Formats: sequence, C-alpha cells, structure tokens
Amino acid sequence: MSSFDHDPVIEMPDIAKHFGPVIALNGVSFDIRPAEVHCLLGDNGAGKSTFIKTMSGVHKQTSGKILFEGKEMSFDSPRDAMEAGIATVYQDLAMIPLMSVTRNFWMGREPIKRFGPLRMIDFDKANTVTMEEMRKMGINLRSPDQAVGTLSGGERQTVAIARAVYFGAKVLILDEPTSALGVRQTANVLSTIDKVRKKGIGVVFITHNVRHALAVGDRFTVLNRGKTLGTAQRGQITPEELQDMMAGGQDMVALEGSLGGTV
Repeated sequence: MSSFDHDPVIEMPDIAKHFGPVIALNGVSFDIRPAEVHCLLGDNGAGKSTFIKTMSGVHKQTSGKILFEGKEMSFDSPRDAMEAGIATVYQDLAMIPLMSVTRNFWMGREPIKRFGPLRMIDFDKANTVTMEEMRKMGINLRSPDQAVGTLSGGERQTVAIARAVYFGAKVLILDEPTSALGVRQTANVLSTIDKVRKKGIGVVFITHNVRHALAVGDRFTVLNRGKTLGTAQRGQITPEELQDMMAGGQDMVALEGSLGGTV
C-alpha cells in the first residue's frame, strides 16, 4: 500500500504568516501522508523556518488553517503539537553534549520503578530501550553511558529521530538534517529517514539540497519567497527543474547569462 492510498495526517491549505508589516509566508499549501517523505525545498530566506514553526506550534498562522487527521487544530505551543504526535528535530539539536545518550534520549521522561513508597528512575530499562531503539536505526552504541558529545553529527541526528519515533510521533519534521554532515554521515541519516518512513510515519524533510531530497523523497514542494510553487511526485521532476524553481527561474537564467555558462 503506497502513501497515496492514505488520507493526509496534516493538511495546511493556503497558510499566511505576517510579523507586523513583514510577510514571511504568503500562500503556502502543504500536506503530509503516513509512510511518505515529503521534501520541502527552498533557499535561505524562502520561509522554511517560519513554515516549520507554524506547523509545530511555535508560531500561530495569520490566516489559513491546519487540519490534523481531518480535524481543524489550533496549536498554542510546541507541547500541544508534540502531544498530538508532531515531533520536530531542529538543526541545532536540543542535546546536552556532556550527558549520556540515555539521558538525552529520555530527557525527563525516564521510566520509573517503585520500591514501596519510593519512586526511582529505572536506569536498567532506560539503558536497554535506548540501546535497542538506536540499534533499530542502525547505530550500535559502545555503551548507553557514552556522552552524546562523542557521537558524530549524523549519530546525534539519529538519537533525536529515534527519540521522536519511540515517543509516538505520527509526523516527524526534520530541519536541514544533512546540512552540516559529510558524505558518509549524510548517507546514514538518509537511511534513517527511510527506516522511519517504513514504520508508517510521515516525514517532512526540509532541505536546500536537491540531491539529498531526491535520494529519499516521495514528493517535493518548492518554497520561494514565502509561497509554494507547486508539488511534484517522484519521477515527475528533474534535479535541474527543482533547482531552477528554488532559484526562482528567471534569477538563475540571468546568472547563467552573466557567468557565460551553466550554474
């Protein structure tokens, strides 16, 4: 069963977001279905960050509505969005480098065991679950006590993704997860995204890298100057067409002309 047989988990038709006189989003339409990777592509300043924050409850849209599983939703905070099942992994990962992978994985939601009237963190269970969830994502930790700061950038992304999946995300928003990574780490993160999709979770993959998007995406939406320029399915669009849409078409043609060649 393909993702196109499912109804969208989130639908956002014609979203606008203004900050005083500044129009950050001006007609963004986007949806995400279970078990698909929908790539949102845009250059710096296209409105990607504002869009993520509107979808995940940080900002409230100025106009337009957000439908979650067919019902209109209004998220007053990121916690509301998280409780509904929308998890966001930001570029600047919310992790504490000196703390262990286990502590970063649970972040205050550790399992509890009781000894009579006493409540204590069940570290054995916390460590076992952390190791197992990381193994499912293809990362074999030396030890659950390993400090997160000793992991590579790609492995840290995987901790954050595994955490979101374990705590029941229905939609996972990834903000430029490959932007600061080398080739091998990028391949590992793209492989992790594929594993998440196979679990039936909808993945919103925000990137400015067309090759990374095409490696894993099912659908592609281009954001340019606060507007979506349309959505294409895998196989319907070439890398060159995507790149051209991101650059705004005419801008790229003019640049090629001035440089006397192909950009």
